[in-house]
Amino acid sequence: MISYILRRTVAAVILLLVVSAVTFAIFFLLPRLAGQTADQLAQQYIGKSPTKADIAAVKHNLGLDEPVYVQYWHFIKGIVSGATYDLGPTTAQCNAPCFGYSFKTHVEVWPQLTSRIPVTLSLAGGAAVLWLVSGITAGVVSALRPGSFLDRTFMGIALSGVSLPMFFTGQLAIYLFTVQLPIFGRTYVPFTENPSQWANTLFPAWCSLALLYSAIYARLTRSGMLETMSEDYIRTARAKGLGERTVVVKHGLRSVLTPIITVFGMDIGLLLGGAVITEYTFSLHGVGEYAVKAIQDNDLPPILGVTLLAAFFVVIANLLVDLLYAAADPRVRLS
Repeated sequence: MISYILRRTVAAVILLLVVSAVTFAIFFLLPRLAGQTADQLAQQYIGKSPTKADIAAVKHNLGLDEPVYVQYWHFIKGIVSGATYDLGPTTAQCNAPCFGYSFKTHVEVWPQLTSRIPVTLSLAGGAAVLWLVSGITAGVVSALRPGSFLDRTFMGIALSGVSLPMFFTGQLAIYLFTVQLPIFGRTYVPFTENPSQWANTLFPAWCSLALLYSAIYARLTRSGMLETMSEDYIRTARAKGLGERTVVVKHGLRSVLTPIITVFGMDIGLLLGGAVITEYTFSLHGVGEYAVKAIQDNDLPPILGVTLLAAFFVVIANLLVDLLYAAADPRVRLS
């Protein structure tokens, strides 16, 4: 088990390095290949009407006049141990992990990300609980009563959830729960300040996001349960006199959880990287909203930071899925 964990951890670290290199190349190598010069990139740090001396100073102080591979090394070194930027008469210390400074606001990227991660984590965590419970429950009920009214109803809702875009269901939830029935707040309150108000504010966003994802889990659970409940070992369990709940939960549902864990790991990893449309729709100042603003401003350091943060969450989520596989099925440890 320990060797399996070590192999998966080393593979995760290597994958993160590859992702960081590819991402850095997209933002700093491809523009060079397309014709952008170091002077043009340095100009974004200065503002309007810079002099040639200003551009040359910024280019030298930020290392933009060095080869791309040297810049990448400084970037990785900054993430691990921090970086010091020479601004002429003064220096700026960027503590680890350092993702640089915004072109527009000249503020460190990492503190901006950490201040927004709790909002994104709150949104993704609450929605994940709702879509797991509702999706798996609907899938199990539909599989146990195929062709029934409940089956058709749940699958119809699932089809609607997959088909309707978030900006429609989000706006509909805002209209119903904060305009027509003003029972939910619209201003985010941190969990540490007021847990009840925190949940009250996020509940419409949770429902909108859960409707989208629970549909996938309901259909995945239903198809898996329909196949599993017809297996010989299920009939054997019933023949031994086991209760229906034990047969369904311990023998049927347990076999269906493996693909659900896989999909859940990918979904939660992507959402922690920023639920862009949901945060923008509900005016939540999370990582996704930060990414949208950075893209609109053509602000490369925040975009790079959000991309690497999202990649980190996806890789870590996949690592946890691998470990859950190993805990659930010892045969996986040999792979």
